[in-house]
Amino acid sequence: KNLNKFYKRKEIQRLGAENGLDARLFHQAFISFRKYIMESSSVSADLHIILNDICCGAGHVDDLFPFFLRHAKQIFPMLDCMDDLRKISDLRLPPNWYPDARAIQRKIIFHAGPTNSGKTYHAIQRFLSAKSGIYCGPLKLLAHEIFQKSNDANVPCDLVTGEERVYANEDARQAPHVACTIEMCSTNTPYEVAVIDEIQMIRDPARGWAWTRALLGLCAEEIHVCGEPAAVDLVTELMYTTGEEVEVRNYKRLTPLTVLDNALESLDNLRPGDCIVCFSKNDIYSVSRQIEARGLECAVIYGSLPPGTKLEQAKKFNDPDDPCKILVATDAIGMGLNLCIRRIIFNSIVKPTVNEKGEKEIDSITTSQALQIAGRAGRFGSSFKQGEVTTMHRDDLMQLKEILSEAVPPVKAAGLHPTPEQIEMFAYHLPDATLSNLIDIFVSLSQVDGMYFVCNIDDFKFLADMIQHIPLNLRSRYVFCTAPLNRKEPFVCTTLLKFARQFSRNEPLTFDWLCRHTKWPLAAPRNIKELVHLEAVHDVFDLYLWLSYRFMDMFPDAVLVRDIQKKLDDIIQIGVCNITKLIRASQSAAAPGTAEVVSEDFPLSRTKKDGRVVSDRQGAASPEALSVAVEAAGLRRAKNLRPRPGSRREDLKSYGRGSLANRLLQEGLLTQEMLKQLESEWQDHSKEVGKKRK
Repeated sequence: KNLNKFYKRKEIQRLGAENGLDARLFHQAFISFRKYIMESSSVSADLHIILNDICCGAGHVDDLFPFFLRHAKQIFPMLDCMDDLRKISDLRLPPNWYPDARAIQRKIIFHAGPTNSGKTYHAIQRFLSAKSGIYCGPLKLLAHEIFQKSNDANVPCDLVTGEERVYANEDARQAPHVACTIEMCSTNTPYEVAVIDEIQMIRDPARGWAWTRALLGLCAEEIHVCGEPAAVDLVTELMYTTGEEVEVRNYKRLTPLTVLDNALESLDNLRPGDCIVCFSKNDIYSVSRQIEARGLECAVIYGSLPPGTKLEQAKKFNDPDDPCKILVATDAIGMGLNLCIRRIIFNSIVKPTVNEKGEKEIDSITTSQALQIAGRAGRFGSSFKQGEVTTMHRDDLMQLKEILSEAVPPVKAAGLHPTPEQIEMFAYHLPDATLSNLIDIFVSLSQVDGMYFVCNIDDFKFLADMIQHIPLNLRSRYVFCTAPLNRKEPFVCTTLLKFARQFSRNEPLTFDWLCRHTKWPLAAPRNIKELVHLEAVHDVFDLYLWLSYRFMDMFPDAVLVRDIQKKLDDIIQIGVCNITKLIRASQSAAAPGTAEVVSEDFPLSRTKKDGRVVSDRQGAASPEALSVAVEAAGLRRAKNLRPRPGSRREDLKSYGRGSLANRLLQEGLLTQEMLKQLESEWQDHSKEVGKKRK
């Protein structure tokens, strides 16, 4: 009780703050201090006397503070060098990080407009006419497109992505123009013109720092920024701090876009040029199967497909001579692909997201997302002179109209990320701290002004913790932790771990080693599970190529790996072209007597607006427990939704047709293994009840 009284005293919290303990560190230090006192077999004599005096009423709880601070410094060594660490982690003047850019007077031109307004086209025309230039885009596909356009226009241009370097000149001399993914742009090379595409992504919680770095750091006489008008004010404010003025050029959409008054309601109403947008792979599988069951061919595009496969599927859909006239896609079509779409159909208007705390939420799509996707219909220069947008379900249409009619909220802040140099300086002061702890301390001490925020570093910390036990120097460890991978892919994460372990032993990662690890050569997939694994292997090859440009001597076989990656791309394309056969094979492989994963008569998968569909696959002890868990999860998720006027809450009971098991399997709440276990437990439960009755 006395320890808790000590913790709650405002004077103690203030003293803690003066000694470098913010609210989070103060709390962690107290938990550790209390545990030390309550669980230690003995404490130091002076602390024992103070505790005894307090318990006898002869002392005051404030007398504990020197002992508490001593303990805090043992678990947080940075408290002794707090002033130095605060200076290192001071992020309040990012423009000063780029002296080369500050040494020249740059002209900033903001091309502001919606999707399909020609804003990027005008910026690229200036890029092509310049003596030298750099294009910075958010996707490999976009960088590759500009690389192609530039060289087709007889303007030699190199391609630079995290995994690839392609030179326009055969002798590998650098061309005066370069198209790159934004993380790869050079802030030291001078250019006449720079183009920064999709500038609104400067607010992205994970990647925003790359746009901030490009905007503040590129050494170009002219910076052409393309994106949503919502980012104009922030860019203008940021440039004010560098003493540079912003010229804004506004663009309007080149073709009309109409929100229809009727929902599609049935796949029987599909027309050539339709694109159904889903927000999960399960929905992609379900919809594509139901389309092909009606004798129609469809192309399929989703985020985890390799770029080559996406391009092939887009080419198939765009080809007027190909019988494939329907596209089923995720929001991956929002940028990077040129598609001839007549009508966008939202299968659902809610999307799973991860909030700032790393928690899963299900919420309505934002106005920015809706406009980005809807704007893909009726592309200028395509065979469709106007675009249309609607929903699959009637009760979603009114809400979609509300979302599209709202103004896009202005971009408020730009992302920042600690640099390797800053982390190295931290490590000098805290030699015993792990990289994950160094990042935590950096973020907790960092100071930013109102125009900036520190990007989410959860993925970085996840990889740092995963390879912590492997002996690597700090620079190498930092590089491994910035590797672009999906931490939800166990095979890719395991491979990174093996890469790091072999790297630490100074053993090169050879082509033969990689082939053994991935079991290459691989056959065409026979079911969805095998297709997903092939996508993961493609990511592993990407990871190898990414590391090969940072550690060439340790990952020496990039050319061979790129060759087999192209072959793997072809194999994945075969799988995607036969995706409905793979779905059927996956279902027929299920145990007889269990419900199908996708039923022919089951309505298109929908994530309810009240958030009752949850993707966490936790085991359930009984059918009753599962039902309660689903309902409770729905109530929790409902709190996270933004209420919209006229939005309608629906009960889980009205959700779709077919058996409960069928619906839970469809939404990924239940697996075939869990269903078998539930059936077995239910039978045992029924037998026990029968015995009691007898």
